[in-house]
Amino acid sequence: MTTPRSTTCRFEPDPDGVDPAQVPRVPLAGGATLPAVGMGTFGSDRYGPEDVAAAVADGLRVGYRLIDCAEVYGNEAQVGAVLGDALAGGLARDELFVVSKVWNDHHAPADVAAAARRSLTNLRLDHLDAYLVHWPFPNHHGPGADVAERDPHARPYVHEAFMETWAAMERLVDEGLVRHLGTSNMTIPKLRGVLADARIAPAVNEMELHPTFQQGELFQFCLDHDVRPLGYSPLGSPSRPERDRTEADLADADLPEVRRIAERRGVHPAVVCLLWAVARGQVPIPFSVKRPQYLSSLQAVVSDPLTPEEQDSLRGAERNNRLIKGPVFLWPGAGSWLDLWDVDGTIPGWDGYGSPTAR
Repeated sequence: MTTPRSTTCRFEPDPDGVDPAQVPRVPLAGGATLPAVGMGTFGSDRYGPEDVAAAVADGLRVGYRLIDCAEVYGNEAQVGAVLGDALAGGLARDELFVVSKVWNDHHAPADVAAAARRSLTNLRLDHLDAYLVHWPFPNHHGPGADVAERDPHARPYVHEAFMETWAAMERLVDEGLVRHLGTSNMTIPKLRGVLADARIAPAVNEMELHPTFQQGELFQFCLDHDVRPLGYSPLGSPSRPERDRTEADLADADLPEVRRIAERRGVHPAVVCLLWAVARGQVPIPFSVKRPQYLSSLQAVVSDPLTPEEQDSLRGAERNNRLIKGPVFLWPGAGSWLDLWDVDGTIPGWDGYGSPTAR
């Protein structure tokens, strides 16, 4: 991958955008804050790196200050060129909150620091505001993998191994390379173990959150333990990869509860989904490369909030509609994608629920 050539010029906010100072901020454990909405960059199954980077460049101009990245998305070098130009052009580093994630094939403690430094180099930053473990399983698959593909070395979640990865993450904080640590795609049983054994607790947990999949118990667990939920697929992920689609999936924008509020307010259903997320206390990170969409998402968080009655209506929109099921992360002996999500409150082993993780 080649790094784009710098075309540094003065960073100029777009007058048609949103003043970042008007975007609400939410607290993190330790006293920091982050914007109430962010810009996702996972589009590698449908959009090229340059398309995503161009959206981020314009997103910064219209007022985004939280950018959610990951090495596996395959576009950190291009996004980094944009960030580098914006910072060189006058955007203050402390205005930005940049997230990246360590991918599954770099869980070995010796690989964690190398992965973080690679992301820092590609993103042209001297520190990450948050660094997350992308999935709690070291079960690798390449970009564009088919739903039936499996890593032959895949294994279930093993807490002791995960905590070795976490200890390597903690050393990144000690070295000043990372400000906050986080998890992603975790469950209550796994998070409970991490919180009990970590020296530096996770500040955020990135998780699928939208009106038809509210994850109420996990969401409240995070809030109760000072772990800020970051919500991916906040609009129901209409651009998600084909491998993550099934006939039973529901579209949040078609939900009667969402559509009634959208029609009453005269807005797109996507705006209702974002207003719900912000009112609830999670930080949504929608992805789009289309200016009307990402600008509308930012404008939504500074518009009239949902009324208590509208919030109550959307509580009834829950359908247990998980869209990102993750079957590519399964291991030999697992029963189905449900084995990834600890649905009965226990962590499955090699042969599914009720079996040991040790071998």
